[in-house]
Amino acid sequence: MSAPTVRPGILDIEPYRGGNAGLGGDGEVIMLAANESPLGPSPRAVAALEAAAPTAHRYPDGGATALRQALARHHDLAPDRIVCGNGSDELISLLVQAYAGPGDEVLYSRHGFLMYGLAARATGATPVTAPETDLTADIDHLLAAVTARTRIVFVANPNNPTGSYLTTDQVARLRAGLAPETILVIDAAYAEYVSRNDYTDGLEFARGPGNTVMTRTFSKLHGLAGLRVGWAYGPAHVIDVLNRVRGPFNVNGGAQAAALAALGDTAHADAARTHNDIWLPKLSAALRELGLDIPPSVGNFVLVRFPGGGDQAQAAADFLLTRRIIVRGMAGYGLADALRITVGTGSENQAVLAALGDFLAVR
Repeated sequence: MSAPTVRPGILDIEPYRGGNAGLGGDGEVIMLAANESPLGPSPRAVAALEAAAPTAHRYPDGGATALRQALARHHDLAPDRIVCGNGSDELISLLVQAYAGPGDEVLYSRHGFLMYGLAARATGATPVTAPETDLTADIDHLLAAVTARTRIVFVANPNNPTGSYLTTDQVARLRAGLAPETILVIDAAYAEYVSRNDYTDGLEFARGPGNTVMTRTFSKLHGLAGLRVGWAYGPAHVIDVLNRVRGPFNVNGGAQAAALAALGDTAHADAARTHNDIWLPKLSAALRELGLDIPPSVGNFVLVRFPGGGDQAQAAADFLLTRRIIVRGMAGYGLADALRITVGTGSENQAVLAALGDFLAVR
């Protein structure tokens, strides 16, 4: 049987592969590959999800009205300028689908989130990357890469997988250097972990008159990665477009209920943030003591660069698997010499440190 013709560019896409979901055999697996919260979801979110189960035969609120209103109150926003999605990944894809296509360009930094390039290729647009400086998006390089075909510029702030961030002044300079009709998307998936006083999650720009959109997620700090809930805030005309192209019931009812409860459980969110505030510097310092290069991170993960390059990084990942520890290789991000390791529980962090110590002792 002959296959149907695929639109040009689709088969050039390398499918996105998340962190390994598990290992065969018996025994506990330490999952440090996907930047999930080590504290898990709020008990209130779990209870809300369970309470929603008996009504699973009903369609959910297609507008996620209660969740949007709660987000608006929480962040002092206009609810009609919020759109919810099946994770912020869906919203990223919808933005590209709506505003870029063949002949257009989607711009992001060299080691930016892989979904930007995948979304561009899926619509026939051309992904363009700009060089970074010290593993941080470089405003001059981004602006130099802008052409008349640039439709969207993505900036992850903080950036995954490098853990670096842009200051408010840097984001302002980027926005000012773009044409008014070019959309700037600030992907702030890890915003809740950042406590720097010069940091912006992008809301101050998304509130303004320019074409700036901020995306957020419940997958990280709130521990709801398995339920897929994200949201975006931006100009009314962009949000209107996203509501036209998204699925009518793109966020399921249980996920809406759990996200609403998670947003209200500030104590659980604070505990997750405090855990990361304690363990991120401890884990980074201990890895440096092993002789590894650990760039500064403001997320809930560290980038671990190996002096022996890509072969050593892969060997380390393979060795960790023998200890039933799963981390994320970074070759797909152009960082073959690196692994990304999520900040886990205290015992998980100690386990990965002990395993890497044993690995390096014989390498």
